Amino acid sequence: MVEGCGIPKYDREGRILRTDFGDWSLLNCYFPSGTTGEERQQFKMEFLADFHQWVQELRRERPKLIVAGDYNIAHQPIDIHDPVGNKKTSGFLPEERAWMSEWLNAGFVDSFRYLNPDKVEYSWWSFRANSRSKNKGWRIDYQTVTDILRDHLRNAGHLGDVVHSDHCPVWLSIDL
Repeated sequence: MVEGCGIPKYDREGRILRTDFGDWSLLNCYFPSGTTGEERQQFKMEFLADFHQWVQELRRERPKLIVAGDYNIAHQPIDIHDPVGNKKTSGFLPEERAWMSEWLNAGFVDSFRYLNPDKVEYSWWSFRANSRSKNKGWRIDYQTVTDILRDHLRNAGHLGDVVHSDHCPVWLSIDL
């Protein structure tokens, strides 16, 4: 196991764990949230740029990657219960969503959306206003895979009935 990405300001927050299994690697990641203010939003955007660059370098050595974790971004309107009301909210800002599009265009596949293009499932609900019981959630937890693993994807989903935090488990079935 490898802890971190070699960038101290992210590594001191424990954001990335890499585990290698033969010729493929699993990155367990916790992307920053920008909900506490402009300073953390800026930190999040810096992380996104630096993470993208770091992973592209890692791909040269380890081309078969699964990048799982809380990305703290709802990519498309289908991934959030109220896209209009949240258009200026961290986690659904245009620049965050643009980063996610760039990530996917740079050779990653959103496993859940690839296998379930029209399915509405969420992975996070606010603790406020009974959001979970009303299913007013966001899909911000992902397992993206490098495009060379696309044909190995079998199934992906969310265990929304499992209540242990404000997130639910997400799962991926892949034939490696």
